[in-house]
Amino acid sequence: MSGELVEAVAMESKTHSFGILVEAFKGGNVAILSGAGLSTESGIPDYRGPSGQARRAGSPMTYQAFIGSAEARQRYWARSHLGWRHVTGAAPNAGHRAVAAVERAGRVRGVITQNVDGLHQAAGARAVTELHGSLHRVVCLGCWERTAREDLDARLRAANPAWDAVAPGLEPAVNPDGDVALEETGGFTVADCLACGGVLKPDVVFFGENVPKPRVEECFALVSAASAVVVLGSSLTVMSGLRYVRHASSLGIPVLIVNQGATRGDDLATARLDAPLGSTLTALARELGLDGEHQDGSLSLA
Repeated sequence: MSGELVEAVAMESKTHSFGILVEAFKGGNVAILSGAGLSTESGIPDYRGPSGQARRAGSPMTYQAFIGSAEARQRYWARSHLGWRHVTGAAPNAGHRAVAAVERAGRVRGVITQNVDGLHQAAGARAVTELHGSLHRVVCLGCWERTAREDLDARLRAANPAWDAVAPGLEPAVNPDGDVALEETGGFTVADCLACGGVLKPDVVFFGENVPKPRVEECFALVSAASAVVVLGSSLTVMSGLRYVRHASSLGIPVLIVNQGATRGDDLATARLDAPLGSTLTALARELGLDGEHQDGSLSLA
């Protein structure tokens, strides 16, 4: 088969898959499962990306290491403190805005996100379940009080003025989970809970930690009641997301996947679209009549 013919067949396949995606949203009651690939256009790196290779520098912090060692907690918070300015400085991209617009139009039953960056909500989405929690909150492992990350950030800045003096852009590369690849962390001062003096942890699910059962069941119920499940920007490598795709498939609910690169759920997909998220979801919103067009041709999904 010639190269031109292969390209033509691939384009026809993409057009067909995109058409199925549009029809699914026209029918409404769609459950969305989003992953790190949706946030890459906001400058937050993903774990695997189109190459299928893990992008994280170094091993991620595990729950067991975090609770078992003061040194591990010091290392985590030092790295996370520098990475936080990058996460909190990220803005929703066209993909996030398109999801919010489609939700406002009543086409989305709910969003399950594996991301911890809060960008769905920043774009205006409301029915969002944060499967793995959020970096924007901190939880005390002693009294279980939850507080804003901004409050902890202010305390860490005051306790570690030399660390805060590192100029933006000069710190090590940010990892997908919001920390940085930093080797020397021994001089960092960690802050404890103001209420009880307990250990503070970001309100996210670490590797080796289970997603809370009520949250798991809430997501199963959302999927069970949906007319279709649309996966956006997830390789479905971890079971916490893949199980919902398997659940939908077992119930005969169509699964549509939009992702750059292969996923573990491809064999269960009714349609599969390998394409950038921002432009694809903007085109989806346009097909649903949810966008406004400026004179320069750019799209507004406000």
